[in-house]
Amino acid sequence: MAEVLPVVLTIAGFDPSSGAGVTADIKTIAAHGCYGVACITALTVQSTQGVSQVEAVKPSWVTATLEELASDVDIAAVHIGMLGNGKVCQTLANFLMAKKLPNVVLDPILKSSSGTDLLDKSGKRILIDRLLPLATLITPNVAEAAVLTGVPVTNPDQMQQAAAKLHAMGAKSVVVTGGDLDKAIDLLSFPGSKGFEQEIFKAEHRFF
Repeated sequence: MAEVLPVVLTIAGFDPSSGAGVTADIKTIAAHGCYGVACITALTVQSTQGVSQVEAVKPSWVTATLEELASDVDIAAVHIGMLGNGKVCQTLANFLMAKKLPNVVLDPILKSSSGTDLLDKSGKRILIDRLLPLATLITPNVAEAAVLTGVPVTNPDQMQQAAAKLHAMGAKSVVVTGGDLDKAIDLLSFPGSKGFEQEIFKAEHRFF
């Protein structure tokens, strides 16, 4: 009897260099023994050097893709990445509200590593107001956590404060990633028996 792999849905942009977006997600999902399916939210013109153009997919195409996948496969988890604009965010929020899918991980992609905006102003508001409370886990980096909370996030104490504010905004569990800090630091914040518990993970940067 053939093994049935857990199905993970990635909802993100398309990076033709495969350094991020749905193609990178599919590789990661497969490496963890799962089967990846994808809904593309935006097309980008980019290379390993940066992003030069971004074009959001029509919300009706996003809805059609999500509905088709949800009717065809049993989705065990969802990863949300780049969304592009407010219309796509609204479409996704409506879908998640209706389907109640499990294990929703929200990676709030706001800018590319080269500085290109990947989510417009209305999208940020909808992400905060509607998507953040629907996620099982939200995984901002320190820059994204600062934008979402409106407070500076440059050290472990501020990471803890940002996580607490994200919980107050509706986030269930939070990982604030600090790979851009002098020492790589990640903060995990999650519901415990006495409120939210936090753990910090530190490592030296490794360059290959």
